[in-house]
Amino acid sequence: MKLDKTDRAILHVLQLDGRLSNVNLAHKVNLSESACLRRVKLLEGAGVIERYSMLVNQAAVGLPGNVFVEISLAQQQQEELDTFEKRVLEIPEVMECYLMSGDYDYLLRVVVADAADYERIHHQHLTRLPGIAKVRSSFALRTVTKAQELPIKH
Repeated sequence: MKLDKTDRAILHVLQLDGRLSNVNLAHKVNLSESACLRRVKLLEGAGVIERYSMLVNQAAVGLPGNVFVEISLAQQQQEELDTFEKRVLEIPEVMECYLMSGDYDYLLRVVVADAADYERIHHQHLTRLPGIAKVRSSFALRTVTKAQELPIKH
């Protein structure tokens, strides 16, 4: 889908506040309510708007830590990759998982309460994933930036 200036404005505003009513959104992007709703529905239908969600403050719910985990598999055949990916989805503390190029196969972001919590996750889950050859973990000391808005270009 080719995005025009109005589509980009809608996406910008909704990324900042996904709970905004159609009336307020239409006002902010200078459209009638019906035209705005039609545009949003088109963006949803085209898959540009994937879903709506809320963000929870990690620290406020007792999970202030982020651990980035590099995982190398013993083999990289599709069956092994599929099995690993299916199993990693079962670990609730894994917030993101990326198949990588380069020195390791996967990069995970794991949320934790503290080092002891990570040790539990490492022992009970990560080292038990199928096909693991190497696990390397790095604790984030502090979050410098965590953008939620995609920079949609003109």
